[in-house]
Amino acid sequence: MSKSYIAVLVVLLIAALLGMAVAEDPGYLLIAWRNVSVETSIWVGLAFLLALWLLVALLRAVVRLINASSRRVNPWSRRNRARRASQVTTRGLLEFAEGHWANAQRLLRRAAPHVEQPLINYLAAARAAHEQGEYRESDDLLREAYETTPDADVAIAVTQAQLQISRGQLEQALATLTRVRKEHPRHLYALKLMGQLYLRLEDWERLEQLLPELRRHHLHTETEQLELERRVYGALLVQAGQRAQGVEPGAANPVTGTWERVPRQLRQDPALVETYALQLRAAGAESHAEKVLREALGHAFNDRLVHIYGLVRGSDPARQLATAERWLDGHPHDATLLLALGRLSLRNELWGKAREYLEASYANRRDIQTCAELVRLLEHMDEQAAAQKVLRQGFGLMVNDLPELPQPRRH
Repeated sequence: MSKSYIAVLVVLLIAALLGMAVAEDPGYLLIAWRNVSVETSIWVGLAFLLALWLLVALLRAVVRLINASSRRVNPWSRRNRARRASQVTTRGLLEFAEGHWANAQRLLRRAAPHVEQPLINYLAAARAAHEQGEYRESDDLLREAYETTPDADVAIAVTQAQLQISRGQLEQALATLTRVRKEHPRHLYALKLMGQLYLRLEDWERLEQLLPELRRHHLHTETEQLELERRVYGALLVQAGQRAQGVEPGAANPVTGTWERVPRQLRQDPALVETYALQLRAAGAESHAEKVLREALGHAFNDRLVHIYGLVRGSDPARQLATAERWLDGHPHDATLLLALGRLSLRNELWGKAREYLEASYANRRDIQTCAELVRLLEHMDEQAAAQKVLRQGFGLMVNDLPELPQPRRH
């Protein structure tokens, strides 16, 4: 037998029992209030109360249904406002991605008060205002972002620093990032931004202090990190060279002190060695510069370092010439090395050897500087014809760089 049949039988049984109970004793119920009285049986009264309860339950269900429907249909309901705000935010972000800054700013700001997380709206709207040059409006939007989401103070401050750097407001950006670094010293992106800011400000001393931390956290590729370190220490060496101009004889050379701060792996870098040697030479420490260049060239041959080696005055000119001549074994036709050997021969007053080296250099590469050295030597050797010949060749080199212009005819 199915359950439905059993349920019907149970209902019929209960109805029969109730009917027998009503027929046997209907009971009596009197309700009196002031001059009004109602008389009925107990069973009718119970039925009335049951009907009243069912009516109230039905009315409550209808009210809930109407409220639910109104939330879906009513355009001003909270649910619909949030849904529309989400749609407007999506449109605003699309406009932002496409570079339509005015539309993006308008849509994102309009939707911000009605979305659950308004921070994204305000930050993107601030960037859109910045792109339009509306800097005050951009700052106001960042302020609203902080008022609505104070826990996101780091994200807001970093965004503000980025915008300030982009505007060229470097001192304001420095103040913003200094505050972030003080309160959140482990924030890596703030650290990277601080490094970029010091680079823009050319504050090499402070940037040097950040270099170990930048390297430790791998915030740049290895190539970028090395280039940054070269730039920092190169600039520090130049600054030290400027300070060295006013140093008293016998006092510590600031150039050497700065070089000692250069990391060991960079001390063989040709660009930094070149800068170091040039600053030593400018400061009058040419013998020290010769030693630095000799050691560097002993590790790896480099044209620029060879060129400077031919210019500096070492403590032992004969030894300096012999050192450079040993490099000829590996570079017999290198014009830069031959020019340096010519100059070192001149320093040793070896006129014939100097002429041979200079002529060999000039034959391998027609260079105006080599030409000038050779002409000067030939004139002092009273080789006027040879000097004039080389001079005309050198003049021809300069003429090649002149623009084509009309010239008077020869008569």
